[in-house]
Amino acid sequence: MPFVEVSTTDDPKPGYGKVVYANEIAIALFNLDGEFYAIDNTCPHQGGPLGEGEVYENESVICPHHGYQFDIRTGGPVSFPRGVKKYNVKVEDGKVFVEVE
Repeated sequence: MPFVEVSTTDDPKPGYGKVVYANEIAIALFNLDGEFYAIDNTCPHQGGPLGEGEVYENESVICPHHGYQFDIRTGGPVSFPRGVKKYNVKVEDGKVFVEVE
């Protein structure tokens, strides 16, 4: 699977996330102390945009629609019965890439 450039290391800032697109797939990209992580942007509850959610204790994201939490590093569930897909990320020359199909 190819890696697609989605951002630079300047955005999002540490402790924040944002929604990016790779091959038309909405992905939630997070910066945790300079390490970048990517998970599916769509909350499995009712489709809330996880990339717009609040980062909680620098390890999980809170869905802005109903408050369910997901582990940013793994996509695993924190307060919902199932998690979301995790994407592989690499950083090269100040650019952030996500591996997608």
